[in-house]
Amino acid sequence: MSRYVNRQKTVIIGLLIFFISLSFLYAQEQKTMTLPQPQMEIGKPLMQVFHLRQSTRIFDTKPLPLQELSNLLWAAYGINRSESGHRTVPSAMNWQEYDVYVVLQDGIYLYDAKLNSLVPVAAGDLREFAGKQDFVKTAPLNLIYVADYTRISKLSELTEDQKLYSAVDAGFIAQNVYLYCASQGLAAVVRGMFDHIKLAEVLKLKSGQKVILTQTVGYPK
Repeated sequence: MSRYVNRQKTVIIGLLIFFISLSFLYAQEQKTMTLPQPQMEIGKPLMQVFHLRQSTRIFDTKPLPLQELSNLLWAAYGINRSESGHRTVPSAMNWQEYDVYVVLQDGIYLYDAKLNSLVPVAAGDLREFAGKQDFVKTAPLNLIYVADYTRISKLSELTEDQKLYSAVDAGFIAQNVYLYCASQGLAAVVRGMFDHIKLAEVLKLKSGQKVILTQTVGYPK
């Protein structure tokens, strides 16, 4: 009888551990984050922003508030004309071929400008894959600019000029981020040092998508 009771206790304890573990896993599951509406009445005068713009490679580890993140992403690649869907940056032939991936401490997200939200891509601290410099691993935010060439033309017909124009489009996004950071007292640096193959795997990119640039953002240390 005692052996039967002990066996029951073992089964019950095992089930409790299983359900607690399952609950923990669900609690850790990424969810789509709705961002607050970007603030339009903030910022320094434009000429002061040009004066303050610079690259910085020393960052505090303090995370950015959700409101700051929303403002920054809207400045980078948000929609500023809802009737047409046009963005805060130009793009050749209005391709709008870029996706902005957001690398935070808890995971990677895709910025959805239409819904003003962050869509989960991969869970966990994956900042080490965003670049080769040490500061990338501890900075609170890394932005990944991914060109989707299928929005331009068939891959078999993609020309060198189209690739060039697309690369220029990434520069517009990066510069908007620089200017926003200069206005708000944030630090930023655009980067080209990263493992293209590994980062594409982490982002789960499809054929025709390519990482063009990355950019680190945070508070100056």
